Amino acid sequence: MAATAPVPYAHSVMTSRTPWVRTYASSMTEHPRLHSIPGGRDDRTRRPEPSAPEPLWREALGERLRALRQEQRETLVETAGRAGISPQYLSEVERGRKEPSSEMIAALAGALGTTLGGLTEQVAEELRGRRHAYQRRSKAAPTMLLRAA
Repeated sequence: MAATAPVPYAHSVMTSRTPWVRTYASSMTEHPRLHSIPGGRDDRTRRPEPSAPEPLWREALGERLRALRQEQRETLVETAGRAGISPQYLSEVERGRKEPSSEMIAALAGALGTTLGGLTEQVAEELRGRRHAYQRRSKAAPTMLLRAA
């Protein structure tokens, strides 16, 4: 049997693809007559980003749980034992890393001598206080800039 010649199909595929790739790549530039549509995405007014993002509920909850525990001079192990959870999990909740269920929050509230409703009110008050402080700062900032100028 004679030696087989190279497959002509593979060669033709390689050479026929190369011009197509070059043509496609050169067509990726934007057409010179394209323009943005009035009222489109680029024309919308953008709201300024707040300087301090609003805290997540789990972060505010964790801060309040830690404050209550420390006010009672308790360790993670003591509070977690009464709530029926591990100290590691309580630590993650206090740091805002875990989103506890309502049952878990109720157990933690009970272990810290408060109710689920009471704890919720405390966290809500803390969040309201932060929001009001942020609003006062953002309103006072332009006035301070005018006085400095």
